[in-house]
Amino acid sequence: MISDEDVKHLGWLSRVELEKEDSEKFARELDRILDYFTILDAVESDLSPLHHVLELSNVFRDDVVADSLTAEEALSNAKLQENGYFRAPRIL
Repeated sequence: MISDEDVKHLGWLSRVELEKEDSEKFARELDRILDYFTILDAVESDLSPLHHVLELSNVFRDDVVADSLTAEEALSNAKLQENGYFRAPRIL
């Protein structure tokens, strides 16, 4: 079991002030997390890495050349525009 000192130290590292009840709760939760890591350690190490759960190939569509929007079409819904460009509010 993780000690109260370890929980206090982790709280200090994360800049979190823990009450006594919180400290006990976090100690139990951290124990459960550490127990889970022991389960993960039991997994065979000679397994190949899994990059994706499903056997998928490239799911992107092929590039197709198409006409672009004209400047007028692109700016037609712009709230602010100036000299053929999008205009954004000044941010200081």
